[in-house]
Amino acid sequence: MSSPDRPARTTAARAAAFTGAPRLPARRAPAARILLAVLALALTAGVTACAGTTTGTGHGPATATLDQLDPVPVGPAPAPVLPATVRSFDGSDVTVTDASRIVAVDRYGTLAQTVWALGLGANLVGRSTTASFPAVRQVPNVAGGSGSINVEAVAAQRPTVFLTDTVSATPTMRDQLKALGITVVYFDPDRGLDDVGPQIEAVAAALGVPEQGRRLAQRTAAEIAAATASVPHQDPPLKMAFLYLRSTAITMMAGPGSGADTLVTALGGTDAGTAAGLTEPFTAITSEAMIAASPDVFLVMTDGLKSIGGVDGLTKLPGVAQTPAGRDQRVVDMSDAALLSFGPNTGHVLAALRDAIYSPHAA
Repeated sequence: MSSPDRPARTTAARAAAFTGAPRLPARRAPAARILLAVLALALTAGVTACAGTTTGTGHGPATATLDQLDPVPVGPAPAPVLPATVRSFDGSDVTVTDASRIVAVDRYGTLAQTVWALGLGANLVGRSTTASFPAVRQVPNVAGGSGSINVEAVAAQRPTVFLTDTVSATPTMRDQLKALGITVVYFDPDRGLDDVGPQIEAVAAALGVPEQGRRLAQRTAAEIAAATASVPHQDPPLKMAFLYLRSTAITMMAGPGSGADTLVTALGGTDAGTAAGLTEPFTAITSEAMIAASPDVFLVMTDGLKSIGGVDGLTKLPGVAQTPAGRDQRVVDMSDAALLSFGPNTGHVLAALRDAIYSPHAA
């Protein structure tokens, strides 16, 4: 997710973060930084993995589910060509000499998904709670109960390379990992459709399998294109609002730079928060903002929706009952581990959301 003070980057520029001149991460706006900390905590509090088909009736609630939760490897297990020197997102050059024991941790589980889809799942020896797809359930979790990295748990796995991002690993943790002599490659913590391919290729480059990275990025791009091409045309487009919910104490609506706005656009919709004039990636819900946004559809995370008492609880939030989506209870939820992961399963995520939003029994 991007912060408002961070300029948009092209796909080429994102990829260059790992191959060009040293690049330090941009300073984040305080609101975005606070939200990222909340997400890192809350996404590990309870993650559900969905499987099956879209459910819902009429204009009411629907659950977007993935039939294939495990990322499909792009080919047989590859033989990494190492050493490989890459530009880490913290601005340093890192040389990876061994990819036989990989630990991958980020707040959405994207890095572990990518390792698996590259065909290196057998080498994965540590993950985050948010990497909850069935194939890695037995892989040790090296994130603490608060969602932060447990440096001792990471070290106990004797990783030959540790993949993480500059939000999941705090500056203190980075110093600890360095002192332990662990090879760490940091990745961009931002998420959005434009990030998917470059991050896949960046992970593959760090692990010495660049060809698999190119193939996986191409396959994922083709799946995204197929899903978006099959979105029904609506005139006017549906106004969709992504809500971040974590009990009634934390209720936010997405706006520009949230990452969710790129999903909405790909789904043929108009991002309600952006259209209503929100300027931050996430803004606390108020009656005025909600009524002004006037969404036709709400997109939410499954556990977030449960945390406020389901759809009935959602309609009690400020202004929700006064919106078209609130009146029709048109709410689409998806697993917390999938909705904003922006990894190898992104095409499948879009297809499931498309079906939940536009299928006859959900429209």
